[in-house]
Amino acid sequence: MRTSSALQHTRRSFLRRTAALAAAPLFPHVTSAAEPAPLPLGKAEHCIFIWLGGGMSQIDTFDPKRRGNPKASPRIAGSDYAAIDTAVPGAQFTEHLPKLARLAERMTVLRSVHHHVVDEHAFATNLVHTGRMISGSTLYPAIGSVVAQQRGAIDPSVPAYMLMGLPNPSRGPGFLGARHGYVYLLDTESGPSGFARPEWVNLDRAARRQALLKPLLEQAPAGTMAGEYEQAQREALRLAGPGFMRHFKLAEEPSALREQYGGEFGQRCLLARRLVQAGVRFIEVSHNLNFINGTGWDTHNEGQINQHTLIRDLDTAVSALLVDLEEKKLLDRTLVVIATEFGRPAEFDGRGGRGHQGTAFSMVLAGGGLRHRGVYGVTDELAKQIVENPVSIPDFHATIHVALGIDPRRSLMDGSRPIPITEEGRPIAALFA
Repeated sequence: MRTSSALQHTRRSFLRRTAALAAAPLFPHVTSAAEPAPLPLGKAEHCIFIWLGGGMSQIDTFDPKRRGNPKASPRIAGSDYAAIDTAVPGAQFTEHLPKLARLAERMTVLRSVHHHVVDEHAFATNLVHTGRMISGSTLYPAIGSVVAQQRGAIDPSVPAYMLMGLPNPSRGPGFLGARHGYVYLLDTESGPSGFARPEWVNLDRAARRQALLKPLLEQAPAGTMAGEYEQAQREALRLAGPGFMRHFKLAEEPSALREQYGGEFGQRCLLARRLVQAGVRFIEVSHNLNFINGTGWDTHNEGQINQHTLIRDLDTAVSALLVDLEEKKLLDRTLVVIATEFGRPAEFDGRGGRGHQGTAFSMVLAGGGLRHRGVYGVTDELAKQIVENPVSIPDFHATIHVALGIDPRRSLMDGSRPIPITEEGRPIAALFA
């Protein structure tokens, strides 16, 4: 028969074990046999996230199939262009990507990305940027804001996250707050919006204005929305000086190099390289909707006719970026991503363009110290269904995070509520083996 002391000891031991098991999911320092093994985190320090708004056609770019014909009667489903070999045996791109084809050993085309949001561009754009569907009143942060919050800027004199393109909530910090948002610019000539000091406001006058503003900003309570805004405002005032703005002087670059990058989109890519050198952690570069072919990547109807000019523009700019990064010993430290909201079907519509498709489409990863393989994932004969190695949007996000040294299983805090960085996203192990 057990003594009272022995029973109390047994009861205390039971309570301690129960408490430890209950705490294990909440506190990372409490381990259990069921806890997942550590991820092999990558060593990339920067990410250049190239956004092709509208829905890049995978069958006309990085996943070519048999030739189709939009002018035949009836129309024949398939790629609109011929396929060419790349530097990776067995991997082909379409004929309008010859420069990137020669760099395929430094890239991995994820041909098996998929989701089910194809009817609305805004919802799909939000999903690809945040890794989640819009849900209730929760505003989830974009991947750029998550990276900014987790790792910050490499150099404190620059922001952690910059956006070249139109500001949009899908690119924003969500519940992380304004201090993890982006600094944006609309064109490479003017620099970030609102940062250039008007010529008629000299340094002394600007200093007096800041002195008048300071007491008001300091009244904002920490941890509130007003406090978050105060921090963002203070950061904006700091960045408005000449030290930060000098990074936008593309005229300092050799003219021959600027010509290699091509037009406005290419100049944005060149500026992204300069911002990497300056210490910016995450840079999104938008290839705007109306560049080059009139419709951008949303190639319904007549948008298909001049799609090849848009693809060539992408080929020129991104190939120049990869070569430039490599020559400056930055490619292994910089993950370059090409992303879009969904793909497009092999069939042509009534006027020769293409609709939307989410069952299978392509994203691209380059550099970043990954073990590149040219392509990953296999689709069927018309790039409509996935045959091997499907990649979900959470998997896509998890792979980027791991490449940047971030554990995608960590939780972010929405007030008192923990939210994992990805919804069970799994990084592509083959790229880290």
